[in-house]
Amino acid sequence: MQLDDFVSENAPDEGGDSFQLENSKLLDIAVDGAVMTKAGAMVAYEGDLSFTGKSSAEGGLTGFIKEAASSEGTPVMEVEGRGHVYVADREKRIQLLDLDAGESISVNGEDVLAFGADVDYEINTIGSIGGASAAGLTNVFLSGPGTVAITTHGDPLVLEPPVRTDPDATVAWSANLSPGIETDRSLSDAVGQSSGETYQLAFEGSEGFVVVQPYEEGPGGQ
Repeated sequence: MQLDDFVSENAPDEGGDSFQLENSKLLDIAVDGAVMTKAGAMVAYEGDLSFTGKSSAEGGLTGFIKEAASSEGTPVMEVEGRGHVYVADREKRIQLLDLDAGESISVNGEDVLAFGADVDYEINTIGSIGGASAAGLTNVFLSGPGTVAITTHGDPLVLEPPVRTDPDATVAWSANLSPGIETDRSLSDAVGQSSGETYQLAFEGSEGFVVVQPYEEGPGGQ
């Protein structure tokens, strides 16, 4: 490929929505005011932008609660000004969701990439599951209107309840669902107590959805 062709074919697309995918793993956000992104997700930016790290879960748009098992936060940063910020997260696929007023979704804190400043959020923490990983237990409840960008390792699978899921593979669920925690003794005997598969998130009911990914994501997104 000629150098000029390489530059032109990989240049950002002009125009479009404020949240625009440059490819399946890179998001271009046109900032005119403020937007929230996952801390450390910025790969480049253009324009007059400022970045403020947020790490506390106390009140307002101030960040994510610390995960009990890993003792590590999942902080966000507020991007303010006018310009474009380009964000990505470890080559994970990006899914864009447009929430209408009154629509909400609960998302694993590790899998929230960005959301508009008009989107409200609050922290929801599921109780301890003993020796199991904390991935998926600290979730962010996002309420529209506005755009939310979440990430998945590979293509997601959307299931309807009732269903049991591995906490490490669970990305998000609809706001009407409230999962419980169960231990499957047969899986415990088959794969051993150290496996996260011995613990499941139990989603009951007949309405709503649960998003899982083909990857078990441990604490810190590993």
